[in-house]
Amino acid sequence: MSQYYKMRHKILNLSKYNINSALKHTSSVKLERATLSLWLLIFLLPLAFTVQAQQDEQYTQFMFNKLWYNPAYAGSDGLPNLTLVARNQWIGLKGAPQSQALTFDLPLLNNRVGVGGNIVHNKIAVYEEMTVDGSYAYRLKLGQGIMGLGVQASVRFLRNDFTELEATQPISSDGAIPAGIQSKFVPNFGMGFYYHTEAFYLGFSVPRLLNTNIDLADNSVEISREVQHFYLMGGVILGEKDFKFLPQVLVKYTPTAPLDADLNLSFILLDKITIGGTYRLGGTKENPIGESIGLVFASEINESLLLGLSYDLTLTPLKEYQDGSVEVALRYTFGNRSSKIGAEYINPRHF
Repeated sequence: MSQYYKMRHKILNLSKYNINSALKHTSSVKLERATLSLWLLIFLLPLAFTVQAQQDEQYTQFMFNKLWYNPAYAGSDGLPNLTLVARNQWIGLKGAPQSQALTFDLPLLNNRVGVGGNIVHNKIAVYEEMTVDGSYAYRLKLGQGIMGLGVQASVRFLRNDFTELEATQPISSDGAIPAGIQSKFVPNFGMGFYYHTEAFYLGFSVPRLLNTNIDLADNSVEISREVQHFYLMGGVILGEKDFKFLPQVLVKYTPTAPLDADLNLSFILLDKITIGGTYRLGGTKENPIGESIGLVFASEINESLLLGLSYDLTLTPLKEYQDGSVEVALRYTFGNRSSKIGAEYINPRHF
């Protein structure tokens, strides 16, 4: 029996003990939340032991965080940009995913080259990872737009901290549950293209091409590998100067998971305020209406600073046990946008 299934069997036994004890001390509402937290931990363990589905973080405001998905985006804005995105998923559920991303990119050589990088932290229950990557994009004129061809090198630090597990019985007495901390570094590389005009963008990328071993177990049996993630993104601006529509899509595919996509429709007012909604595919066989719907709001505080906020409402049965997901994005642009070097477009900030 694999290490994961041994641990899952043990936690199932612990959950039965916890539930019986909780009946004496908690209300039914608190009991439901406590029980679901245990089940969440049980079914999140495959992320750390038998990863076979999507491994990368999800962001509702992908339109403000394109460099995380596509290295060819580096330098596309024509000015240096520093972006911070923080996401709390499934608020109120212990062990739920939390992600923070810091990205930076800038154009070089009269906008013919772009460079950038990401520092991304993600935590789910006892599993934690830190990703650091660097991107290089070569940009050339193609038709009415600019084509960026990008490459990326990355390294990930993966860690399981089993000292964070909570149980009513001593965990150290059970050899099926690892003690202490397991960790390792995982290198990888990826590539992509990003094409944009004044009113349209299209990108495709594979940020991690290598199926690197990411197993953290102490034994020599390899049961986990990093899987390739394929991203296709696109959008088009419609409307007049002071009122525009911006439909966008981010398609996410891995060979071992169902096709996923974020569909976004935003309204842009005066080129300063963005209000939109996002629908994420997914759900369950019993309730296949989707994974979530979200509201996105963004405002340019001034020429340099943009603030974005989003709230996701879960559509799956998990909605009964948590209060949705929130995300905040801050982007600071260095320099004067109206006089930037190599600028091809009046307002490429949307792309």
